Amino acid sequence: MRLGCSTRILIISVIFVLVLLIGGFIIGPIGSKLFNIDIPESLTVSKPHVILPAEGIVHLSFFTITNTLLASWLTVIVLVVLFYFCTRKMSVNRPGKLQIFAEFVVESLLNFIKGAAGEQNARILFPVVATIFLYVITNAYLALLPFFGTIGIYEDAHTFLPVLRAANTDINVPLSIALVAFVFIEYIGIRKLGAFPYLNTFFNVGQLKDGVKSLFKGKIVPAISGIGLGCINLFVGCLEVLSHLIRIISFTFRLFGNMTAGEILLLIVTFLVPLIATIPFYGLELLVGFIQALIFAGLTLVFGTIALTPHSEESHN
Repeated sequence: MRLGCSTRILIISVIFVLVLLIGGFIIGPIGSKLFNIDIPESLTVSKPHVILPAEGIVHLSFFTITNTLLASWLTVIVLVVLFYFCTRKMSVNRPGKLQIFAEFVVESLLNFIKGAAGEQNARILFPVVATIFLYVITNAYLALLPFFGTIGIYEDAHTFLPVLRAANTDINVPLSIALVAFVFIEYIGIRKLGAFPYLNTFFNVGQLKDGVKSLFKGKIVPAISGIGLGCINLFVGCLEVLSHLIRIISFTFRLFGNMTAGEILLLIVTFLVPLIATIPFYGLELLVGFIQALIFAGLTLVFGTIALTPHSEESHN
């Protein structure tokens, strides 16, 4: 039986991958202990050292530039440069490949937002929701590049500081995005409804006012009912305000926890089985980065739509 060229290439590739996988297992700490082999230090991977706070790279008198801040700046630069090249030679008749890519991304995000918020509200929510999605996913994907965490400086003889580190693994980055989302949601709600009508969605004092009026009129039963229900509404309003504030915490720790866990997983797999065993986990991180960006942007979209819903209903009435 004669094998075709493509079949031979496939067999050779599979054998090559298996050799690298077995070799990585042998030179790893598990294989070297199991087979009692002394591995040269040049072939071993150092133990992962996880540091949650971002490391300072440049220390100014009033400001410290950290490696995660540099990664965030790199993300902004990449997005600006990418969309500049995508839109600098825009054409309706013969669009280029970069323009087609940019239009696909923008239209996909816009259709996603329209599906949840409707045509009218989509234009309001699109700028922030799309920016959050693109920023988070670009942060996640840039962190998978080889020079992240490997190129750095030595602060002293034993402390290595990577110049670039995944921005999403610094809790300040998810927190800043969560604060932007929170302020944006409250702003559009106040802008659409007005300050007092929007606050009235939290604290419905109508029944409390009616109960107090009934009390002054000597109507005891309606007064007790109105004041009681009014106090319940105020308590529910306090819970609603608390739920809005808790969104900041949930947004922050969801993104921070998932991206940090993925980073630690890659470090551990690279240490235990070097060479190519991490490739499937890189694929998993690509999926996780997309899902986390979609969840963050999607929750911002949902809460923004809820903030605009009373206005929409009001306009229909």
